[in-house]
Amino acid sequence: MAIKTKVDVYSYGVMLLEIICCRRSVEMDACEEEKAIWTDWAYDCYREETLDALVEYDGQALDDRKNLEGFVMVAFWCIQEDPSLRPTMRRVIQMLEGVVEVLIPPCPFPFTK
Repeated sequence: MAIKTKVDVYSYGVMLLEIICCRRSVEMDACEEEKAIWTDWAYDCYREETLDALVEYDGQALDDRKNLEGFVMVAFWCIQEDPSLRPTMRRVIQMLEGVVEVLIPPCPFPFTK
């Protein structure tokens, strides 16, 4: 299968989550098994409204919860398992800048969950 621009969008979404959470996307030495597949765990935190755990209770990040949630939602749009659901990079930038509304993302892993 040829590499498409949607692969770059996926990678950007993973990188955005890494920046938000200050951790790598795959932790081979993760103490808890559910945190080993980090993107799954991050989505669980979002779905269960426990973003504080996602940013390890960082007060500065939690002070701007609205932006934090928006950035996390953008990341989940980017890492959709179905490439046709991923936004273009132009749309990603518009969402991050607040030019367009960030809609609630579907589960990024409908085929594995």
